[in-house]
Amino acid sequence: MTSFDATIFELAPVAMWIEDFSGVQQQFDQWRAEGVTDLRGFLRQDLARVAACSSRIRVLQVNAKTLDLFEAQSLAHLVDNLSVIFRDDMLETHINELGELWDGKTEFSSNAVNYALSGRRMDIQLKGTVLPGHEATLGQILLTTEDVTAREDARRNEIESRQHAEGLFKYSPVSLWVEDFSEIRNLIEDVRDRGIEDFRVFMDVHPEFVRQCMSEIRIIDVNQATLDLFCADDVQSLLRRQSEILRDEMEKPFREQLMDLWEGKLFHHREVVNYALDGTIRHILLHFAVLPGHEEDWGRVQVALTDITARKKAEAYLEYLGKHDVLTKLHNRAFYKDELNRLERKSLRPVSAIVMDLNGLKEANDQLGHDAGDALLRRFGEVLGGVVSRPNHAARIGGDEFAILMPGADHKAATAMVETISELLNINNQFYSNAPLSVAIGIATSRDGESMESLVKRADLAMYEDKRAYHNGGSSDLSRASLIGPARSASAA
Repeated sequence: MTSFDATIFELAPVAMWIEDFSGVQQQFDQWRAEGVTDLRGFLRQDLARVAACSSRIRVLQVNAKTLDLFEAQSLAHLVDNLSVIFRDDMLETHINELGELWDGKTEFSSNAVNYALSGRRMDIQLKGTVLPGHEATLGQILLTTEDVTAREDARRNEIESRQHAEGLFKYSPVSLWVEDFSEIRNLIEDVRDRGIEDFRVFMDVHPEFVRQCMSEIRIIDVNQATLDLFCADDVQSLLRRQSEILRDEMEKPFREQLMDLWEGKLFHHREVVNYALDGTIRHILLHFAVLPGHEEDWGRVQVALTDITARKKAEAYLEYLGKHDVLTKLHNRAFYKDELNRLERKSLRPVSAIVMDLNGLKEANDQLGHDAGDALLRRFGEVLGGVVSRPNHAARIGGDEFAILMPGADHKAATAMVETISELLNINNQFYSNAPLSVAIGIATSRDGESMESLVKRADLAMYEDKRAYHNGGSSDLSRASLIGPARSASAA
């Protein structure tokens, strides 16, 4: 090496080594003589063979950058501690370098792990070149080791971040969709370019535009929670049957979603209705967001769906409880009072009211227990539930008292209703001959200018007349047979 070359070598900004691989070449010759043809496979069978090759390498010279990088005080200090520098997974990567030399190549490169003498781990990029004149013996090879730890750390961090994001997406308990809305953006911008200012009116006039936009949603990926939510076996099944999920009630909220996008709202949420692939309904809280970097093209949007079906059912049940009697499944007194007030405000007339009271319920409770009394109430609720339908309403308005409100029904219609109830009672009693139902009934039909309160009061009075008639004809013997008599009715037209 000339003095000029030596100066360049010494001042080079990258760690440089000159090493003697002639002992490695001799080992190669011995293995060839023994019939080895696949060196890489041969070395992988026993990493001790790699170590044997490494032990034959002699370090001839290193530059100042090498001593600095590996925290060595001198060449001797470095050489005495090579076992600290080259260890652990270094043997695996060394196989590639040895394989290149075995194949007769004069240059090689690889990524490996080395350690400074302090124990600091380094990712290095290794490059080697057989110096001219030493091709046959491998007596001098120039190696450079560049510390690429920062680059590799960044790469590992990027991989870790990507895997973290993919894991969050894949295993999120919330249904997540990644979609492409770029075509929808193009459609909206086309409308804007045509000079349309009132987008809502435009959608009213052109409902097919909303459906076209729905058809242009491109689903890129969904997570497992999505497949579970919509009862899909795999992503392909979900995509193939997308139209079964986004249908019916979905068009209206999607229209509002388009309105938000028209107004530049790239983040919004609303409640929607979707359908699972088994046909069951899903009430959904939808969160929509155009992902960062795609604000101008909407090429990537995330849709997060939270299943609120259970909550909706609970709300519906609470609403049901607020308006219904749990025992009989009929409307309750609160609903009945609201309906009276509603009918009072309406001009629709006539209105008929039927007030009913179970005969002998108290005696049944006293002698047979409240379960027996509840059974009577449930049975009568079933009878009324099978007879009364909208616009009429049946309600349990007291312990054993019931009422039917019939808007627009005259006295003849109310009487026909009572007759139907009596017929069903008779049929019901045939199945429960040991505990027949008997009901006192009063009918009233509104008069001109009469209030709903007055109407109900007349029906109530008529029911009590029927009740007295039942008791006057009843026996004082409170046996089971005498608790319940035949159905009766009275009217107050």
